[in-house]
Formats: sequence, C-alpha cells, structure tokens
Amino acid sequence: MDDTRLAPEHELIGRLRRNVVKDVAPHPGVWSPDFFATLVQTAVVHLRDQLLRADAGTPVVVDSYYYKLLAKCRLAGAGDSPLLDWWRTFPRPIRVVYLDVPPGTTWERSRQGADLNVLEYYGPQPDPAGFRRYQSDLAKVMRDEIQDLPVTVIEELDRPELTAAAIREVVTYEFC
Repeated sequence: MDDTRLAPEHELIGRLRRNVVKDVAPHPGVWSPDFFATLVQTAVVHLRDQLLRADAGTPVVVDSYYYKLLAKCRLAGAGDSPLLDWWRTFPRPIRVVYLDVPPGTTWERSRQGADLNVLEYYGPQPDPAGFRRYQSDLAKVMRDEIQDLPVTVIEELDRPELTAAAIREVVTYEFC
C-alpha cells in the first residue's frame, strides 16, 4: 500500500488506491459499500497472489495483509458482502504482530490530521474526536477478524528502533 515501495509493474495498485480514496470513499451516497469493497478487492487479491508466488517455506512479512482492508470495508457498510467471506478463505498468517499504537500518537504522527485520507476518520473533515472514534472502531473490527489467529501485541514504544527490535524478536522466535 506504500506507493514508494511498489515495483513499476505494480503501479496500478497505487493508482487504484489513490482513486478509491479520492473518488469513491468520500461519496458513500453515490457509491455503494459493495462497489467500494469490489474496488478494494483488487488490492486484496494482489496481496494474495504475491503470497502464493512466494517460495514455499520462506517467511513473508505483509503489512496488514487483508485484515485492515477487510475492517475498513466493514466500517464502510460492506459487512455482508460475499467478497469479505471469500477473503477470509485466503492463506492465513502463521503469526500476526499487532502494533497497538494509541490514536493520540497516530494523530500526532499524521500532523494533526493533515496527512489523513477519508478512510481514517469519521466526519467531513479530520478532527481528533472523529479520528479517535474511527481508529477505535477499526481496532475492534481488526481484533475481531484476527481473534482466531496467533497474535503478538506490541504496545507503543518510545522510538521506532525499539519497535523494530520488538518485531525482529517476534519474527526471529517464530521462524528460527
């Protein structure tokens, strides 16, 4: 989902994400939740395909996999979509590393909402209350989706280096 890390052959995914955020998500009365989920599905299937192409036995780290996208689709009203049921049949991770960062911290990191997109807060404009509510709901839905998986929670740490070290420790323990 990070455009700066996409290989040229995958630029379509970045363009699609930007267009969904810009053209579809801000207009829920114009586009149905099912239409929104259908567009997001392209990225989800892309992630699944990338995993299926990986060498068997080689650990793969995927940021959020489809769980955050699934949760965002549920929050957008597409909870009954058969697409979401299909996504749940995709290969399941061996381990989920859940970074639990409080909304107050992420609000600050977003430059008080300046760097947010419409799929990260409630309301017409980003504000601390709408952001906190959305992020709290998102965390609940994501935890619901991963409740049957082995999850390691890493609480907020003071520095990114400490967080990276904590993730390395989990990955090393799981795969070595």
